Amino acid sequence: MRILLTNDDGVYAPGLAALEHELQSVGDVCVVAPSTEQSGVGHSITFLRPLVCTEAYEGNRFRGWAVEGSPADCVKIGLFEFCRDADLVVSGINGGLNAGINVLYSGTVAAAIEGAFYGITSFAVSLEFAEHFQFERAARLARQVIERVLEEKSDEPELVNINIPTAALEGNDDIRVVPMGVARYGEHFLRRQDPKGRNYYWATTDPPPKPTDQETDLTALEKGFVTVTPLQYDMTKPSALEQMRSWSFSTGESR
Repeated sequence: MRILLTNDDGVYAPGLAALEHELQSVGDVCVVAPSTEQSGVGHSITFLRPLVCTEAYEGNRFRGWAVEGSPADCVKIGLFEFCRDADLVVSGINGGLNAGINVLYSGTVAAAIEGAFYGITSFAVSLEFAEHFQFERAARLARQVIERVLEEKSDEPELVNINIPTAALEGNDDIRVVPMGVARYGEHFLRRQDPKGRNYYWATTDPPPKPTDQETDLTALEKGFVTVTPLQYDMTKPSALEQMRSWSFSTGESR
């Protein structure tokens, strides 16, 4: 199996190195990752300037390719230039969870979505923020989840988002297959002034998401469970599509 591995924290990030090491037992790993951190860039791509790609090394060992672009850029150029025969795309391990509506902002998840665009089963892997990340243990757990999905899934490609809370590395490694939470949160900003008296604003994560009756990735992570969420990138709303097709959109202007 040929695995295209990327992330949004940069080609030299420890989470990428841990996952690279662990996935070598699954297949041949080809690293194509951003040259610098690209957190929160979502699904942006580069098309107004050329993509510079350079070889990345760890000592004398060739690591892969460093791309001066976004995570989605890395997957796109990786599949067309450096890892053309990829059977699997994996993005991570991200330093910080990518759950709830943060999925929409995440460069980590966007890289996995890019792989899914091309009909390749793709995974995004994220670990809860901590002062001392345990990336090696998280990588082992992620590899086990990835292998299980590959064993059980149908022939159709899948797009899967995996989030690992700190509690899962301390004994509670129970896994929940749950939907993505869509509760609003993190709406507040702190207003401050710089030394020159200019206002600036610092985004917070407050307020937290409101409790819901349905278990989601947000509620399961709060309880310390690893979450596995199958995603799709087709954002069409079928019910509204059928309803709106019966509407008349004539402007009344003659042509």
